[in-house]
Amino acid sequence: MKAVFVDSDNQAESNRVNFSPAEGGSEDKEDLTRAVFGDSDSEDESNSVNFSPAEGDSEDKKVLEEVKGISGLWLCRNFLSPKQQDELLTAIEYEGWFKESSQNQAMRFGDLPEWALKLCGLVQHAICCYDVMCPICNRSTACPHEDQKNSPFPPELLWREPLFDQMIANSYQPGEGICAHVDLLQFEDGIAIVSLESSCIMHFTHQSAITKGAQCTQQPCDTIQNLLENKTDHNTDLASKIPVLLIPGDLILMSKEARYNWLHEINRKAGYQIWNGEEIPQSRRISITLRRLCQTK
Repeated sequence: MKAVFVDSDNQAESNRVNFSPAEGGSEDKEDLTRAVFGDSDSEDESNSVNFSPAEGDSEDKKVLEEVKGISGLWLCRNFLSPKQQDELLTAIEYEGWFKESSQNQAMRFGDLPEWALKLCGLVQHAICCYDVMCPICNRSTACPHEDQKNSPFPPELLWREPLFDQMIANSYQPGEGICAHVDLLQFEDGIAIVSLESSCIMHFTHQSAITKGAQCTQQPCDTIQNLLENKTDHNTDLASKIPVLLIPGDLILMSKEARYNWLHEINRKAGYQIWNGEEIPQSRRISITLRRLCQTK
C-alpha cells in the first residue's frame, strides 16, 4: 500500500474500500464492540494495531460533548488510551511517511491501512455506544432530557458504507500549524480528527466573521479554498474565535454547521497557544483526519 505525498493544491483519485458497518444500523452494541476490538483470544498480525481497550474501558464509557456555540462540533476527551496512542504512533512510524524532514503530510484514498480502518471502527463505536453530555444539565447519565440530546452524526452519516474512505496524516513541528479553512466540498459531511503527541488549541471562526486580506503563513494546509479566497486568521482577532483545547488522544467530530460554516485553524505561533493564562508547551504533534469523498453518480 502506498501513500500519496501531496502539496496543498494536489489531488488524488479515489479507490473505494468496502468497510462495512452493521447493515441498516441494526447491529447491537456487543456485536459492534466485537467487530471493532476483535475477540479476546485473537492474535494480531505483524504490524497490526490491536487497539484493545484499556483495563476498565468497557465499563467506564467515554463521553461525547457538543462544543458550546458551534452546532455540529463534538469533542471526545481521552478517545484513545495512552496504550492505544502508543500503538497508533508505532503504526504511523512503521509507514515511514515522516522519515524525511521535508515530508510532513501523507494522504491515503480508498485503500486505507488496517490500523486506519480500525480507527474508523472506533469512531463509529464511540458515536454509537458512548454517553452524550447533556447541554442542559451538564450530565451524561441519569439525565432527564434524553429526548433533547443531539447525536454527533445523524444515522445517514453514521451507517454509510464506508464510513470514511480518505485519510490524511499530518506531522507538525513546534511553531507549525494549519491555516483557517473549511475542508473542500469534494468531501462529504462528517469529519473526524484524532490528535496525538502534543496538546494544542484549535480555533474556530464563523465564516461571517472572516474578512479578505493577508496570505496564510501556517503550513501545511490540505485545502486551497481559504488561500484562493484569502480567508485567513490574520484578519480576525482572538475575541471572534472559539478555542478548543485538544490533548493527546482526543477526538473531534464535525458535521453540519461545524463542517460547512465554521473555519478551523491551529496557530502555534507565540501568543496563540495560551490556555488558562499559560502558554502550552509544544512538541511534535501528529493528527489523523478521516473523511469520505463525495460519491460520483
